[in-house]
Amino acid sequence: MNPRALVFDAYGTLFDVHSVAQRCESFWPGAGARLSQLWRAKQLEWTWHRSLMRRYAPFSQVTHEALGYACAALSLPLDEDRSAKLMQEYRGLAVYPDVRAAHAGLRGAGYRLAILTNGSHDMIDPLVAQSELAFDAVLSVDEVRVFKPAPEVYALAAKRLGVAAGEIGFVSSNCWDALGAKSFGFRVWWINRAGAPLDRLDFEPDGILSGLGELSAVLAR
Repeated sequence: MNPRALVFDAYGTLFDVHSVAQRCESFWPGAGARLSQLWRAKQLEWTWHRSLMRRYAPFSQVTHEALGYACAALSLPLDEDRSAKLMQEYRGLAVYPDVRAAHAGLRGAGYRLAILTNGSHDMIDPLVAQSELAFDAVLSVDEVRVFKPAPEVYALAAKRLGVAAGEIGFVSSNCWDALGAKSFGFRVWWINRAGAPLDRLDFEPDGILSGLGELSAVLAR
């Protein structure tokens, strides 16, 4: 049976977090890619730390603090103007090339579509608006004040959509997120663009895709 609703992670799944690298490069030539990678790594790491410590902070704060750390670690001077411009980049991230056509196909097939994200609404709402992608719901962990892969986050999607966990299809390019959703009870597809090995977390996704464009064909089988 196909899922009644499809729920997508945002950062790294629909939107390319490393599209900020070009702006980083314009500020610090030769360091853009390294800064983008470290910024993202610390952003994720600190969401996990804050969840374990029960010290929630909005994703915009975590992202801002991770940027400051990454610049300090790479000895890159960061002033308020550059910081503000780089944070604004997160509100206009590039959409992956196959996302628009895949989104249109899934919407045309009648699926309910939602986003479930670590992003706080001050970051994710303008990002979705500028992308012009339409969703039935954009759900943020702000409502439960803990980050993925905490079960409370996935429960939020089931509750807000009014759909049983087993009837939700979840799509993420972050393996730990996909397996967190699988642990909760969703049907899961992991977008593995980099050809990475599967995380050893006792679960496997229902399917592994190289891009979102493959999902429609998988659901049609």
